[in-house]
Amino acid sequence: MANSKSVVIAALFSNAAIAVLKFVGFVLTQSPAMLSETFHSISDTGNQVFLLIGIWFGGRKPTRDHPFGYGKAQFFYSFLVSVLLFGIAGWESAKHGYDSLVQHHETVSGGLVHVLGQSFPPVYVNYVVLIGAMLFEGYAFSKAYRSTKHEIERRDWSGFREAFHKTSNVSTLTALTEDTVSVAGAGFALVGIWLSQVTGNPIYDASAALLIGLLLMGFAIALAWENKRLLLGESLPKEEEDRLRSELDGWEGVTEIIDFRTVYFGPDRIIVTADVAFDPTLDTGEMDDLITDIEDGLYEINDSVKKVYIEPEVQETAAESVI
Repeated sequence: MANSKSVVIAALFSNAAIAVLKFVGFVLTQSPAMLSETFHSISDTGNQVFLLIGIWFGGRKPTRDHPFGYGKAQFFYSFLVSVLLFGIAGWESAKHGYDSLVQHHETVSGGLVHVLGQSFPPVYVNYVVLIGAMLFEGYAFSKAYRSTKHEIERRDWSGFREAFHKTSNVSTLTALTEDTVSVAGAGFALVGIWLSQVTGNPIYDASAALLIGLLLMGFAIALAWENKRLLLGESLPKEEEDRLRSELDGWEGVTEIIDFRTVYFGPDRIIVTADVAFDPTLDTGEMDDLITDIEDGLYEINDSVKKVYIEPEVQETAAESVI
């Protein structure tokens, strides 16, 4: 939790500063790509605020109304980020880029910017801001990357693709994907603005703005889809669930697993429920001790398991079944 929070806070401060600088660049040059990038960084900043709210809210202790805690709040706020922030920012960016293409909008090329006694064309402000943005976003990306890489190694997943589809740590997942998109978006804007300056054709700048908007909307859809699975109550990945089930099935005194289920109730927080048939020769005290041992064993196998509920189903003896 602390690691996820540090990743989000690092992204929050870098995005807030970058948003201001990108807007300054847009004001000076009226570049469509810079306006799209301004929308992008504003949405990124709001994104981190929502994620921090989700982390704080999700850390609240269980209550009578929410006996399993508020862990799913992180799934909800991450889903809210994808719909309200990236969807809106992506749409506005793409719309502005499209309008600039249709109307053949041109950036401001005349005049000079005066800073510390030096004069230079305003387009160079965009270059400095975008390169700086890529450096800041690269730093935030490195923190999210290391956090995700650690989880991949801990879970023995094949790579980032599998992690994207299986992780329950939506805060780090969102930060990683957002930082990746941010670096790519700044790169598109940089290339588009440079090509427009070199060729004198504003179509490249406008195309970069449209591409950034489409990139944001694509990310919004992907992130919303991944959060949907967790909001609806996803189980552990099959191989991890099978490992728990196999451990239970091989326990001495267990004769049959009638039902076995897992579900996430927060990031890295799993509930395990099982209906288990035990050896009918066990008395009540022995069965209680056995269930306690099983629960402890499942906790040790997977540290994401936080709650285990075993429902005993005592099988009938052969004589009883004949009668």
